[in-house]
Amino acid sequence: MKFFADTADIADIRELADTGLLDGVTTNPSLIKKSGRDIIEVTKEICSITDGPVSAEVVALDHDGMMREAEVLRRIADNVCIKVPLTIDGLKTCKKLTHDGTMVNVTLCFSANQALLAAKAGASFISPFVGRHDDNGFDGMALISDIRLIYDNYDFGTEILVASIRHPIHVLESAKIGADVATMPPAIIKGLFKHVLTDKGIEGFLKDWEATGQSIG
Repeated sequence: MKFFADTADIADIRELADTGLLDGVTTNPSLIKKSGRDIIEVTKEICSITDGPVSAEVVALDHDGMMREAEVLRRIADNVCIKVPLTIDGLKTCKKLTHDGTMVNVTLCFSANQALLAAKAGASFISPFVGRHDDNGFDGMALISDIRLIYDNYDFGTEILVASIRHPIHVLESAKIGADVATMPPAIIKGLFKHVLTDKGIEGFLKDWEATGQSIG
């Protein structure tokens, strides 16, 4: 499973990139606002940190407007992935961009039928929002299972990018189902390292090592 950071915070992205475990980055208008920076400037810097896909989202709602914005965004770097909403105009834009060789992330997916349409439109990534799905009384993991089954049935190349991840269990269950990518806030990625028994084990080893009076090197 690939790990994407869902953030526009440069410091967090650099820290995660240094682990060697970061495969890409996703942003959206809310994350750009939180960064307090110009979208072109911050996206360019993110693209210089990771070689993986960096999702930059259009805000126009009509096809022509989306194409104009996509043209600006995809000039930033070769690894920019244009993010479009799961609407008729969004999928029309997806079809056009993928035909031109541009990566496209279709976002705000809440049903398997929507995911099917995105795959037919040639999306590079589909972003089902599992946390928001759970919040509204549905089963986010069931959605991922349904999409995985449908994509495997027809051998679609669209990658399932699980979004709106709220906790490590979402990551675990998505990986068990066979999702291709998990995009999550930096805090959740860091939380995957944590386990009380790991911390306890390190504490015990250090205590015993100190008792030996030795040093390495």
